[in-house]
Amino acid sequence: MMQDEAPARFRLRDADVPTLVALARQGDPRAVARLITLVENASPLSREIAAELAPHTGRAPVIGMTGSPGVGKSTTTSALVTAYREAGKRVGVLAVDPSSPFSGGAILGDRVRMQDHATDPGVYIRSMSSRGHLGGLSATTPQAVRVLEGAGCDVIIIETVGVGQAEVEIASLADTTLVLLAPGMGDGIQAVKAGILEIADIFVVNKADRDGADSTARDIRGMVALSAPGPGAWRPELVKTVASKNEGIDLVRAAIDNHREWLITHGELDRRRTARAAAEIEALALSTLRAKLGNLRGEAALPDLAAKVATGGLDPFTAADALLAGLSQ
Repeated sequence: MMQDEAPARFRLRDADVPTLVALARQGDPRAVARLITLVENASPLSREIAAELAPHTGRAPVIGMTGSPGVGKSTTTSALVTAYREAGKRVGVLAVDPSSPFSGGAILGDRVRMQDHATDPGVYIRSMSSRGHLGGLSATTPQAVRVLEGAGCDVIIIETVGVGQAEVEIASLADTTLVLLAPGMGDGIQAVKAGILEIADIFVVNKADRDGADSTARDIRGMVALSAPGPGAWRPELVKTVASKNEGIDLVRAAIDNHREWLITHGELDRRRTARAAAEIEALALSTLRAKLGNLRGEAALPDLAAKVATGGLDPFTAADALLAGLSQ
């Protein structure tokens, strides 16, 4: 992974944010890891980190990789990283793993499948726990993307938790979303359902050397035809791959390039990134509001209002207005 500098490794924990950002931009993997850890843990330094990184963000293509468990997301991601490295690109990978609803822990095992890149200084791979966040991502994934952009990654790949129809948050974060399917897993039918079909910019039928791959591809093409995108709209491409043998990965890259060219030509890239920024701002504002509400639970305002609502002395809407008025003071 990215080359580290020995003199810096002993002071990273105590280093200030400008120093960490400067080291990260030089390709120091420990500085990148430290910055991601800080934002992942909602450190008070997160605001300063975002401010330092802002001038260096907004340029790298962000590719989302999603699909049901077992379709080969990690293998495809690894093959795609190889293709980008052969083209001289620095690549950052965020692999999101599900967290236990009981212990809160996560195996973070996607990195194990990408060991081919473990010694490559041009690749940074970070596993992140979803920490109970729904949608296939971690709540802090947008901030981690900013760190990788600021660290000089030319391409960023986000691999989601294995998803179902409702876990489609990746589409709001990625410039290009790849939905992976595999024959024999019922994915052709699952893709009919709202959500998975609608978020895909590119469909990848992996393990295409298995029986049923042509049938799965035919099902997807039929669903894309039925969706009938409007004039000038992007029609999702479909690519068949055998990622374990590195077959078809060049076609995936070509499809990604085609989609990016369409995004730029039609002004959709700017629209998507503006919408992404709006969603991030809203999420941060709501997080701040929840924290303030949490602080109020131990104060008189919320318990008093709750008691009045419970006894019929006040309606909940008026109580909510009173609570918000207190927050703004």
